This record gives sequence, structure tokens and C-alpha cells, in this order.
Amino acid sequence: MSVEIPQDYLDLFSEETKAFAFVSTLMPDGSPQVTPVWIDYDGKHVLFNTTKERVKGHNLARDPRVALAVQDPKNPYRYIQIRGRARLIEKGAREHINRLAKKYRGLDEYPNFRPDQHRVIVEITPESIDLHG
Repeated sequence: MSVEIPQDYLDLFSEETKAFAFVSTLMPDGSPQVTPVWIDYDGKHVLFNTTKERVKGHNLARDPRVALAVQDPKNPYRYIQIRGRARLIEKGAREHINRLAKKYRGLDEYPNFRPDQHRVIVEITPESIDLHG
């Protein structure tokens, strides 16, 4: 069952806020792995971008369970924690990382793109949300 992000926390996903998410995936032995990522929100899913070759890409391909926290850069005591399931989407991944590069760094293209990597959009369906602050 999917849940919606409350209206009064949507600012954390805005172009102006540029908040990072700290994403936790599960290693093969069940231990957590955490990575900061650029994010956006499509009105239903939290989105970030990675490659299939990275640890989080491997972890999510094997086990789609994910948790993330997004902290308000202006008030570190205000954050949203989301738990859900991820789906990896290849189509449009390069355009998506370019949009995130524009949002977070003001660049038209992601500067670290490598053609030998397989970029994916990670689409997270929120299943539970905790609000703080």
C-alpha cells in the first residue's frame, strides 16, 4: 500500500531546497548500506539516480526494500523518513541525471557520466512515512 508525502513536507523535494536524501539499502548479509543522493518527487514516487554497477544498484536489484531520510537544510531537526520498495527504470535515466545535475549543481549535463555505466532511475513507492520537526 502506497502512502503520500504530506503537503507540508513537499518543500524538501523542491528545486529551491536542494535537500539530499540518505538512502539505506540492504547488503547480501542483511547489513545496511547508506548513501547520500540527489532526489526529486513525481507526485507519487521519490526518485534518485544511480548505476547498476554501484553497491546500491546491486542491492536494490536483489532486494527492493529501501529506507531514506530527507533532512531540511534550514532546520536539521525537521526531516521525513520514508520506507518503501524500489523499482529500477532504465528508460530516461540519462535525462533524469541531467535534470538532477541542473537542480543541485546548476549544470546542463551530469559531469561524471560514463558511457560504460548503466544508469537507472530508482523509483521508490513510499509504504510508510515518519515526520519529525
